[in-house]
Amino acid sequence: MKINGGRKLHGIDYKLPVASAQVKSALLLAGLYAAGETAATEPAPTRDHTERMLRGFGYEVKVDGARASLRGGGRLTARDMDVPADISSAAFLLVGASIAPGSDITLEHVGINPTRIGVFNILKLMGAEIELTNQREIGGEPVADIRVRAAPLRGIRIPQGEVPLAIDEFPILFVAAACAEGETVLTGAGELRVKEADRIAVMAQGLKRLGIAARETPDGVVIQGGRFRDGEIDSHGDHRIAMAFAIAALRAGGPITVRDCKNVDTSFPGFAALAAKAGLAITVNRDS
Repeated sequence: MKINGGRKLHGIDYKLPVASAQVKSALLLAGLYAAGETAATEPAPTRDHTERMLRGFGYEVKVDGARASLRGGGRLTARDMDVPADISSAAFLLVGASIAPGSDITLEHVGINPTRIGVFNILKLMGAEIELTNQREIGGEPVADIRVRAAPLRGIRIPQGEVPLAIDEFPILFVAAACAEGETVLTGAGELRVKEADRIAVMAQGLKRLGIAARETPDGVVIQGGRFRDGEIDSHGDHRIAMAFAIAALRAGGPITVRDCKNVDTSFPGFAALAAKAGLAITVNRDS
């Protein structure tokens, strides 16, 4: 792709063919510098952190159902921002505590934005014991402390309405499904095929390599709960896949080795140290 700069931007009204918070955010941020109105309409709800952030800096953003819009040429007003802990990172520990017998942990100051809580809803449907406490709002974002205890999980058919609210958490939710009793079915998640890796294909292949029955579908996967065996996994440079299979080792019959993990530091620096502190026997080889 080649871009020639130096031209003035003008607002557009864009209908996203696939729900994507990243594309929506890019359009809105470009719209700050565009003449007229810029709007993005989504086919399904996605996270709204950018809209909240811009309002926090005093910039008017209109939201009408699935359509978010703003007019260019305004001004931002500086302010201090409190960034809560990331729910996508917390998801690995939520599943880890759910599947490791005897676990009981509390994660503090985690963002529970309503466009991101699919992982809670799905895990609760599977039988997870998750409790939100000390709920409050900070910097325009809802925040809570999350207590999670080990619980027997059961397979479910994941409601399609929860899919866009948990799109980044599905690699670790696949691990939860592998530890659940019965069958878990995911549909309507075709976006997973165009992430850092094809997360449907790579996760299904990895689960099968570790002894779990997993079958790809065009827009999802069918996973039969079972027992992990030891093995070696290639994460294909996808940070969420790497962390998901690291957590899977909590229920494995032997060690799991995950290759190509350097990208973990881009989204969750300190993951290995924090996981070790929580009780996961994990070592990092920087040369492999």
